[in-house]
Amino acid sequence: MIKIIETTNAVTFSVRVIPRASRSEIVGEHDGALKVKLASPPVDGAANAELIKLLAKKFGVSKNDIEIVSGETSKNKRIKINNLSKSKFVEVTT
Repeated sequence: MIKIIETTNAVTFSVRVIPRASRSEIVGEHDGALKVKLASPPVDGAANAELIKLLAKKFGVSKNDIEIVSGETSKNKRIKINNLSKSKFVEVTT
């Protein structure tokens, strides 16, 4: 189960990124984190930009609402999405 922290008008959760995949998609859960495959390589922030773009599209928020809180250079990241509720997060990821 994905561990989600809900604050006023935002959710924070962990993401496990798999770069250089054949396509970008959310594929499920891994050790309490959202598992995401990204087509971009982890070079010059390309994978982080792709992650933000994918999450913005999936959750229906702007790219400016998404922040990588920690793990910018790691496969394990903490993501904060403003203007998103926990119930909307669960609805999209299940």
